[in-house]
Amino acid sequence: MSGKVEVTSQYAYRLLHPMHTVLVSCVGKTGKPNVTAIAWAMPTSSKPPLVAISISPQRHSHTLIDESKDFVINIPTLELLQSVYACGSFSGRSFDKFKKAGLTPIPAKKVTAPAIKECIAHIECTVEDQFTTGDHTVFVGKVVAAYASPGVFTERYSLESARMLYHAGGNNFAVLDPKIYKP
Repeated sequence: MSGKVEVTSQYAYRLLHPMHTVLVSCVGKTGKPNVTAIAWAMPTSSKPPLVAISISPQRHSHTLIDESKDFVINIPTLELLQSVYACGSFSGRSFDKFKKAGLTPIPAKKVTAPAIKECIAHIECTVEDQFTTGDHTVFVGKVVAAYASPGVFTERYSLESARMLYHAGGNNFAVLDPKIYKP
């Protein structure tokens, strides 16, 4: 096409960025909690409420979710940028990522995985299905509980109160302009 530059297949997925960045917490058979940063999370159904996360089988969190069959999607804000970066940079096999990232695990309402105290919202899920897509596994989670900090969410986020992180590719993150535009 005239006027367009080629994007290699290695980076084609980044044409979908920026993507909402979340912290997925989980726990396996040993009971030691773990957390990973991902940008590949999305709703897949409203009736029933289902969400999907995509995680490489090489990740420690993949093993834990596969064992426990549950996880929590936690919503961080800009204030947690360093914690999010740490959660995506270190392996839970070698480090206590909650301590390394300065995050606090708290009991979830309905699943065995912990929620993260410092995050503004939480979606607790039980694994309904999982399947391989190339070099990742998609875990489809049934939403069994969802809750948010007061003042940040009613039917949508208050973007003035909740400065959520968006992965822009590599080690780059962004936040949304809080102004809402309507057609």
